Amino acid sequence: MTAAEARARAKAHPDWNIFISYTDEEGDGPAVAVKDLVHVKGTVTTGGGKVFPATVDAQDDPVIARLRKHGCVMIGKLNMHEFAYGLTSINPHYGTVHNPKAPGRVAGGSSGGSAAAVAADMCDWAIGTDTGGSIRNPAAMCGVTGFKPTVGTVDTAGVIPLSKTLDTLGPLAHDVIQAAGALAMMCDVPGLVPAAPRPLSAFRLAVPAPGWVGELDSDVSTVWQRVSAGLPVIDLPERLRMANVSLTIMYREAYDYHRPWIESDSSRYGADVLATLMRGKDVTQSDYERAQAELLAVRRETEAAMADYDAMLVPATAIAPPLVTASSLEMREPLSRFTRPFNVTGQPVYALPYPTTGLPVGIQVVGHFGRDAALVPVAWALERAWTGKTQP
Repeated sequence: MTAAEARARAKAHPDWNIFISYTDEEGDGPAVAVKDLVHVKGTVTTGGGKVFPATVDAQDDPVIARLRKHGCVMIGKLNMHEFAYGLTSINPHYGTVHNPKAPGRVAGGSSGGSAAAVAADMCDWAIGTDTGGSIRNPAAMCGVTGFKPTVGTVDTAGVIPLSKTLDTLGPLAHDVIQAAGALAMMCDVPGLVPAAPRPLSAFRLAVPAPGWVGELDSDVSTVWQRVSAGLPVIDLPERLRMANVSLTIMYREAYDYHRPWIESDSSRYGADVLATLMRGKDVTQSDYERAQAELLAVRRETEAAMADYDAMLVPATAIAPPLVTASSLEMREPLSRFTRPFNVTGQPVYALPYPTTGLPVGIQVVGHFGRDAALVPVAWALERAWTGKTQP
């Protein structure tokens, strides 16, 4: 679609709160919508908050500069969970992001606007960030495809951080190959788009042991039973251990970044985000250093567990999209339960929508660290195998 067509579609639904602002850029290349953590020349980057001055960006972040070389046109800046610090995109400053595939339910976060824009056909594809699941969670909530690459694959320079250790940039798109092509424009990984599909039987897949995956709601459980049936199980590092590593690092790094603005005027933050930011105040340097050491250990152990397999399947979330009226605190853990560990491991992960007649449900396809191109044909084979196999 053209940039003008994309903006027209978006502007037809202002009450959906998917975009924060628009550009006036034109061109024949892909119409790309940008999460409002990323600086785009000529726009004001808000981070989904009201803390920063409304200064027009004088230059693009490196990832945007790369995309321009491929002819991409940035159509606007997307709404999100404030400062990427949440999983619902219920934003007190710019409104709650509408979920086009499940009205009245959360769009996920923090890249909720990115997933919703793709789901509503308001762009060709969108840029998201992922620190604890912020690409994969909204992809699952909105029934689209998300691709979190290996940590460090895409240059995050200039992007408003949540956690410099865990942050990744990646695309949300309509399907596996479109997401791979988008990522290829964002980075230098060769061979991301395979020439032809391979059958699912060509790949060795596994799932975590039953104790690792649990407490699923009925929608997710029905899908998970179907996709995991008959697959071998592997023993991963204990899930709570992985989550604690992630949270310790994220709490400390997020607080350190936001501390000047918190001390200047904390009232400019939404209540839920401020409360989460303040958790970092109590993380000691020794806590932080132990978590960094544990992160490396967890990465080694996970890679060893997956050594005999091409990829691993894991639910994207423990619950289908909850109502926007549900408790944000109660939603946080089940929405990040299965995504957060793979920010610690740093592995590339696709989030694929599984065809259902009910609420959207997503499945993660976890690959090997640094082998993003090898993950694409696995995800493509799964997508092709699942097409038309709708689960009630």
